[in-house]
Amino acid sequence: MFKLGQNVQQESGVQVMEVIDLEPGVNENVITQWKDELGNTLIGKFSESQLTIVDGESSTQMS
Repeated sequence: MFKLGQNVQQESGVQVMEVIDLEPGVNENVITQWKDELGNTLIGKFSESQLTIVDGESSTQMS
């Protein structure tokens, strides 16, 4: 299970995202936020099975 503020990424991706909300249900949905290369803040919704926890430093971590 993921926690708010935790850094995650898609298993096949390189973009590091921060968990900003959780939607409990049959398929737990994880709401994430990150900045793209232009500095735009993006928000996405993923199921838990699509994400992995990122350990260590992150250059794209949201403040």
